[in-house]
Amino acid sequence: MSQELESIAAALVADGKGILAADESVATATRRFDPLGILSTEQSRRAYREMLFTTPGAAEFISGAILYDETIRQKSAGGTPLAEVLSSEGIVPGIKVDTGAEPLAGAPDETVTEGLDGLRDRLAAYHGMGARFAKWRAVIRITDRLPSGACVSANAHALARYATLCQEQGLVPIVEPEVLMNGAHPIERCEEVTATMLHAVFHALFEQGVALEAMLLKPSMVISGKDCSRQASVQEVATATLRCLRRHVPAAVPGIVFLSGGQKDRLATAHLDAINRLPGPKPWKLSFSYGRALQDAALAAWHGRDENLSAGQRDFHHRARCNSAAARGEYTDAMEAG
Repeated sequence: MSQELESIAAALVADGKGILAADESVATATRRFDPLGILSTEQSRRAYREMLFTTPGAAEFISGAILYDETIRQKSAGGTPLAEVLSSEGIVPGIKVDTGAEPLAGAPDETVTEGLDGLRDRLAAYHGMGARFAKWRAVIRITDRLPSGACVSANAHALARYATLCQEQGLVPIVEPEVLMNGAHPIERCEEVTATMLHAVFHALFEQGVALEAMLLKPSMVISGKDCSRQASVQEVATATLRCLRRHVPAAVPGIVFLSGGQKDRLATAHLDAINRLPGPKPWKLSFSYGRALQDAALAAWHGRDENLSAGQRDFHHRARCNSAAARGEYTDAMEAG
């Protein structure tokens, strides 16, 4: 089983390929649809995801897609389960399995991600539906005094418990400790918190017996808080991010797929490219697992209308192509004009 999981993990970070995060909850999808005047229904959400999944040529740049529970149970307009649609395109289906961040008892203003109850059975069911990897997101908030040790410990432990259950049930776990960009903190504070979180996560993974060769890490980049008066440059972000990863992520992990975390799409691409262009050792593949940074332009172009299907797919293909180049350290501004 471990060898099979290692093969799936390696395929998800194949050269120049990354992951589409299409696991928005119904509430989140509705918040994305509302400003564009798109009515959020089960049908419209299916049509939108199917548009992305069937984009001609996307599999050249997209290795896997993370689905939401609603989506993995849906069928295409032609009656084929969407997980099978992805597989037929050469894209590995995955599934979000946490149930969201809830208030952490005794720690005001902090959360812990829930969903461990009944997870073994849910993972087995999702595997039967075609999922071959899973994702769990922890949410870490930065202030002058946060995160607390309790928050770091609780979320690291939950991520490790989830990961070992995934491997038991034949799914590759994507471990996502997201350090939020909300706040006025400088990049130095973000690096400090990211280092603390990564150290705790890999200690917990070791304690739970997780095979590092059969998992992927989905971290946030080390960046300035969005309200910080001084925004770090692209080069500063790349340098701090890679330095932090080198210090705290074991070489046994096959790949690191960054989340975009609220960055604008072109900036997320530029950051990924700059990280990959830096000299020195990079023992893991460095790629992307973007949501809005892959989807925003496509959603706006589609606008909920069948006649805009090709326009939405064109914009999705473009962003996927640009991020594929960034994963190789070959992205240029000229690609945007093209």
